[in-house]
Amino acid sequence: MSARPTALVTGASRGVGAAVARALAPTHDLLLGGRDAEALGKLCAELPGARPWPVELTAVTEADVAGIDRLDVLVHSAGVVTLGRIEETPAEVWRRTMEVNVVAVAELTRLLLPALRAARGQVVAINSGSGLHANPTWGSYAASKFALRAFADVLRQEEPALRVTTVYPGRIDTDMQRGVRAQENGAYEPERYLTPESVARAVLAAVTASPDAHLTDITLRPAVRPVA
Repeated sequence: MSARPTALVTGASRGVGAAVARALAPTHDLLLGGRDAEALGKLCAELPGARPWPVELTAVTEADVAGIDRLDVLVHSAGVVTLGRIEETPAEVWRRTMEVNVVAVAELTRLLLPALRAARGQVVAINSGSGLHANPTWGSYAASKFALRAFADVLRQEEPALRVTTVYPGRIDTDMQRGVRAQENGAYEPERYLTPESVARAVLAAVTASPDAHLTDITLRPAVRPVA
């Protein structure tokens, strides 16, 4: 059995989740969660000590976490976003957004609490600037991220032996952001966004903080880059 700590990362098939997996790989054995089994397999082939954990997060059960008896790090990176004014957003969008961004996070954490307690582990929730400020057309997404923020704050108080960190990034250069910009009918400008690797480094900083330091909230915004 490996003596290295173990981390489970959801949304690991691409974007921030994949970047987090790469950042943790030198020091952690990995369980990589997601629905795209092929992409997870490719990433596992790249990262020694990584195993795929293909699962539908909105339907996760005790059977899915069977055998995970000790877990040092749980990173919640999976998420969905659908923009629209409240008058244009039907109930199914609200339900799907809350189900993926909040309910699945809460249920997976609940199922893994015994393993996290055994390791005195850490939970990291990748939130958003929308979890701090709500803007027009972002209603369902912002509501889910405010709820995710509340979930993390409550978990931190209820489970004092665990470290619980919320990361609030600004716009990130990912496929999800491309979808967002398409919904906004705006230009995609990656030079104005954070890279997934920058967000991953923030997660790594929280995970590797000294035992006396608990990074509870980390806010990242794209830096203003000088014109060449």
